Amino acid sequence: MVILSVENISKTVKDEPLFQDVTFGMQRGEKIGLVGPNGCGKSTFLRVLDGSTSTDSGTVAKARELSISVLEQQPRFQSGQKVEDFLLDGDHPSIHLLRTYHTLVEEGKAHTKASGNRLHQVMEQIEHTHAWDVQTRFASFLGELQGPSLDTPMEVLSGGMLKKVAIARVLAVDADLLLLDEPTNHLDIPTIQWLERYLASPAISVVLVTHDRYLLDHVCTGIMEFDRGYVYQHPGAYTQFLQRREERLSSLQAEQDRLKTVLRRELEWLSRGPKARTGKDSGRKNRIGIMQDSLTTEQPQMAGFTSLHRRMGKKILELENIGKTYGDTPVVLPFTHSFSKGERIGLIGPNGSGKTTLLEMIAGRIEPDQGIVDVGLNTAFGYYDQLDTPMDLGMTVLEHISEIAEEVTVAPGQTLSAARFLELFGFPVSFHRISIGLLSGGERRRLHLVGVLMQAPNFLLLDEPTNDLDIDTIRRLEEYLLDFAGCALVVSHDRAFLDRIADTLFVFSQDGCIEEFAGSFSDYQLALVEEEKTIVREVEEKKSRPSQREKKTGLTFKERKELELLVSQIDVIEGEIAALEASFASRDVDPTTLAQRTQAYAAKQALLEKNLLRWEELAAKE
Repeated sequence: MVILSVENISKTVKDEPLFQDVTFGMQRGEKIGLVGPNGCGKSTFLRVLDGSTSTDSGTVAKARELSISVLEQQPRFQSGQKVEDFLLDGDHPSIHLLRTYHTLVEEGKAHTKASGNRLHQVMEQIEHTHAWDVQTRFASFLGELQGPSLDTPMEVLSGGMLKKVAIARVLAVDADLLLLDEPTNHLDIPTIQWLERYLASPAISVVLVTHDRYLLDHVCTGIMEFDRGYVYQHPGAYTQFLQRREERLSSLQAEQDRLKTVLRRELEWLSRGPKARTGKDSGRKNRIGIMQDSLTTEQPQMAGFTSLHRRMGKKILELENIGKTYGDTPVVLPFTHSFSKGERIGLIGPNGSGKTTLLEMIAGRIEPDQGIVDVGLNTAFGYYDQLDTPMDLGMTVLEHISEIAEEVTVAPGQTLSAARFLELFGFPVSFHRISIGLLSGGERRRLHLVGVLMQAPNFLLLDEPTNDLDIDTIRRLEEYLLDFAGCALVVSHDRAFLDRIADTLFVFSQDGCIEEFAGSFSDYQLALVEEEKTIVREVEEKKSRPSQREKKTGLTFKERKELELLVSQIDVIEGEIAALEASFASRDVDPTTLAQRTQAYAAKQALLEKNLLRWEELAAKE
């Protein structure tokens, strides 16, 4: 079934065409990934699909009663809001009904007849559309994503937790079509993998913008490539897209080479002078003009380079039992490592597990509570953090970078100018004279990264460097790091990026432990799978070989009494759970108690599972 039909849509911003004459149809269950450079119109395209931005031409037709749920790149919330309030700020019709209901409940305290009638109508609509379920699903998704509790203030949440809350709201409405703008930014790897599995379901229809190449490859059934005002459609996942893109660019390059040859001959003819030319000058000059217009601007190419020109000493960096505790919570337990030249180490672990804290201690921004950070004399750190670095907003992009360095060494005797270095990291010449104040937040972050690399450090500390980069720029950063002769510690949740640049991992856990793993991220994932298989196999073997004591002794008197008590307790708990489930669907229950009921529901479920496990253990011995 076709749920979306787009015909010849175009959009121009500031006299620059973002996309033109785009036509496609989308079937239910399709998953389309949008890829292309930053600023090429991907986010605008999503806004056109949801109807919040108009097109210059063309039409967007949607299936009757198609519901759409949108995830913005940066979640927005009001000051003083809690997580449960954030849900009611959504734009979906179901959320609008719930918001109206809560408003009328407040107004109903005045007991006006009009408000009472309107409240009754809204409650009937909510019942008809099953909008009551949205609140329950929101709480459920937060639980699955390991997000914050419903009464948590939005202002205290980290970037990763904010994104989890926003994703839970988008998924809670059970929309027919999801439009997701950079859904993986700030998420930890387990959450990204959860989202990947969810989106891969045949029932989900989604159009998404993401730089996560593994997500594009594992989820998408089609790729739309945005390139200099045109949109190219590629069936299949990301791997198939790369193959087709290579074929397209090779064909384009062959055509460009042919045009250059013809143009060179025509220009030679044009330079002969009027007497040497035939009388058909006008038509031939027009053809020359057309060919010149057809030549595309060559993109800057990455040909193996690095900004390293500082020698490293024998001692680079020694961490000796360093640790950090905040209050009673250990963030980093005592950790020791001696760094060698050329090490590229990826830091992985859940949000809030201490990865940034380790970088901050190494950079000298915070002091460890114990241990020693011993930095070599010739070690020069380049730290790309997650903070908004202060910049002179009146300076131009090129002025800012040139103030750091006019040029950077890329090889013995070879340098790149500041302008060329900017091009390699996604700032074309047209951006160089733009004031920093006119850049987006993501563009300023990318400029900060270029500034760090221009300092020619020999030890890089990179905290989520790919968050604000498009895929092509991520590839350039990968090539840079692969050629980098110094050391690099990189915090990242981009699995493809980690697989390319890291040969060792520091794996962080929530209890403050850091374990070293020799290998790539994919190697680590395989090791986890093998470890899980081993555990399952051992459990199964243990079940199939009960101990002799279990066979002979049976239940003691005390255990028999415990078993009888468990049976009655399980019946009571199941009754309480059934009552809570009924309250979620009831319109007569006070909605302000949802948070307490949700917490009670989770606690009862956990207690039931615990009692059932104990009951099974005792019943097996009978």
